[in-house]
Amino acid sequence: MASTEVLVAKIVEALQDKKGRNIITMNLTDVPGSICQYFVICEGGSPTQVSALSDSVWDKVSDDLKEKPLGAVGMREAQWIAMDYGTVIVHIFLPELRNYYNLENLWADAEVKEFTD
Repeated sequence: MASTEVLVAKIVEALQDKKGRNIITMNLTDVPGSICQYFVICEGGSPTQVSALSDSVWDKVSDDLKEKPLGAVGMREAQWIAMDYGTVIVHIFLPELRNYYNLENLWADAEVKEFTD
């Protein structure tokens, strides 16, 4: 099993490969009541891109780290896909849903790292 930091880096790499936008990581390790150690959040411009981003994460993590998500939801609608890797949860949104749910604000105590597009 890969370390959490290696997993996060591989997920970010997969999202960047498919031109994910506004990619951030949120370190929730020191946040009381957090459900995992990290969120990785990004957005795609269309349902097709959201789906391609999740496929990229699935394939790269599976191929390079030999890990599969414990679960994934939202694949059919491809408006908000959440992939649970246990210590890391990946959220891939359409921009309007990302703004609506505003996870960054809900978990505002987390340490945030932004990646350039």
